[in-house]
Amino acid sequence: MPIDDYRRRIDALDREIVRLMNERAACAQRIGEAKLRSERVVYAPSREREVLDRVDEANAGPLPKAAVHAIYREIISACRALERPLTVAYWGPPASNTHVAARQRFGNGADYLVAGSVSDVFHQVERGNADFGVVPVENSTEGVIAHSLDMFLESELQICAETFVPIHHNVLSRATSLEQVKRVYTMFQATGQCREWIEKNLQHVELVETTTTARGAELASQDPETGAIANMAAAEMYNLNVLAEHIEDNPRNRTRFWVIGGLQPPISGKDKTSILFSVPHQPGALVNALSIFADYQTSLTFIESRPTKQRPWEYVFFVDVLGHVSDGPDTPLAQALEKLKEKALFVRVLGSYPEAENS
Repeated sequence: MPIDDYRRRIDALDREIVRLMNERAACAQRIGEAKLRSERVVYAPSREREVLDRVDEANAGPLPKAAVHAIYREIISACRALERPLTVAYWGPPASNTHVAARQRFGNGADYLVAGSVSDVFHQVERGNADFGVVPVENSTEGVIAHSLDMFLESELQICAETFVPIHHNVLSRATSLEQVKRVYTMFQATGQCREWIEKNLQHVELVETTTTARGAELASQDPETGAIANMAAAEMYNLNVLAEHIEDNPRNRTRFWVIGGLQPPISGKDKTSILFSVPHQPGALVNALSIFADYQTSLTFIESRPTKQRPWEYVFFVDVLGHVSDGPDTPLAQALEKLKEKALFVRVLGSYPEAENS
């Protein structure tokens, strides 16, 4: 067909797409009214997982899976906002990687609350100023974010969902070339993730540590002789030039983020459970505890130890296992947890939630 015929066809499809989106939104409004009457929460990560799985089945291309997911996350976010807008706290400032993770999880339909630290994210949710919070958990290059784990030693909030964000670092500046840059703002995790590139290309500049990469970009926007290592969202927000792209040493660099709140999502069919426990300070105690998961054929996907901060050389352990605590009392995970309670000093389930794709 001639190009004009294709364009007319696209115009007709756009009208139909808008009509169907509004029909979907009207259904979401009715669901929101029913949830309000029954006092059910608006956010349902297991339902969102189900929607995306069905969209994947229906997608015959040429749009790739990631593009369709991005479109549908915004549709879901806009429809959810018609039910009731959610307030989401994140470790700021805007354009930080945690902000990117929050928007990836909740879309543009949510209201976002900037928190000054990881602990502040927890506190904003605990005080009711935010419905949910988003905090970083671990990076594939630099390891765990200890502060996020440590907060669960004093907070009763649960893990409601997880999301993975590809971490791509860039050198941003008001300058037009690296030679004009005398100082670069960077966060210590970003420095570690770009160490080889920095040693090769930024020997002539001073590195100044900041609390977040977005804060570094904000500072760089105020001085044409400075730069920042940050993401593309920060380049757009602070109107900075991109002097070097994708400077991370590992192109597969990812960070996992947790959504925290008071919600226990129902079973999605592909779930993960996070557990916190401690064992007696005696030989073989940890081995005996961990062997329980092998005995009941439950797969561990994460394990980390943290000091209790109460007595020297005493630790608690965080583990992620595949499965949902509501699967039933006769499931391997339920049986493993019961056995673990016999061996451990204490056991706390931090949450069961849909397993995110680590793409």
